[in-house]
Amino acid sequence: MRAIICERFGGPDAVKLHTDAPEPEAGPGQVKVKIAARAVQYVDVLMVAGKYQFRPEPPFIPGGEAAGEIVAVGAGVTDYAIGQQVMSRHSPGGFADFGVCSAMDLAPIPKGFSMEQAAGFRSAYATAYHALVQRASIQPGETLVVLGAAGGIGLAAIQVGKALGATVIAVASSAEKQAATLAAGADHAIGYGDPAEGNPGRFRETIKDLTGGKGADVFWDPLGGWAFEECTRCINWGGRILILGFLAGAPALAKTNHLLIKGASAVGVRLGGFTEFQPELAADNLKALIEMAGAGKLNPLVSAVLPLAKADVALQMLIDRTAIGKVVLV
Repeated sequence: MRAIICERFGGPDAVKLHTDAPEPEAGPGQVKVKIAARAVQYVDVLMVAGKYQFRPEPPFIPGGEAAGEIVAVGAGVTDYAIGQQVMSRHSPGGFADFGVCSAMDLAPIPKGFSMEQAAGFRSAYATAYHALVQRASIQPGETLVVLGAAGGIGLAAIQVGKALGATVIAVASSAEKQAATLAAGADHAIGYGDPAEGNPGRFRETIKDLTGGKGADVFWDPLGGWAFEECTRCINWGGRILILGFLAGAPALAKTNHLLIKGASAVGVRLGGFTEFQPELAADNLKALIEMAGAGKLNPLVSAVLPLAKADVALQMLIDRTAIGKVVLV
């Protein structure tokens, strides 16, 4: 079969298309999926670089999230059948013509979704739902600020936040990205200012203006660094900052006096740990998301669809932060 193989740790040039990779077979409790579409995630960038917490040794096939059709089932699998279209989760192995995974790592494709939308749905929206429901306990009428709002996971946070009744302020770095966040349902879209020069401009003042001086109730922060501190300066009493990553370059050194004064919380969000330690609740979350999607409340944006052979280009798009929404390999 064809497969993208990470031949060594490094950048996008470390992955190559192979046409003679061995085809996997489903073992007990597993299914074999003929993959039609594969989402490209920042996790894949880190894994190829050897910088992710789970570190498979080269050579390996990247790709953790896909969608396709079941072509074989292993012994003991009763909930799925050959011919069924599914979303699949791989650890890794998704950047190939065929993939094998546990039946527990499958889910039905939401009603009305294309394969491309389904491929990029699960991780982003499950992270958003877990973060906003279990970690932030967001309430209808509260204000949610989403940083990094134009990426696939940021757009998911906007849509889940709106579905849960929040007012959403999206923060993105360009007019094009801000327009995409408004199209996804955000109530307001703003920029960052100029953090490269240590000057966030009117970021905190704008948040306060849009919230009547109170500050926001929940911040979605995949950036860390300077961005976390700015969030603490325009947070409402009892607010929550969701820590999702450190794309600004480094973890923040939280000024706990700011959190103390505002009665605020800094809350870590890690979907992998949640799925591992609370699998039944994670499964309930996914069911709720599939129902919301089927009802038309969630609509993943796929902005780039590339052939499997262009996996290196897709990875570079994520590194350069030029992607809006999801990048998918077909």
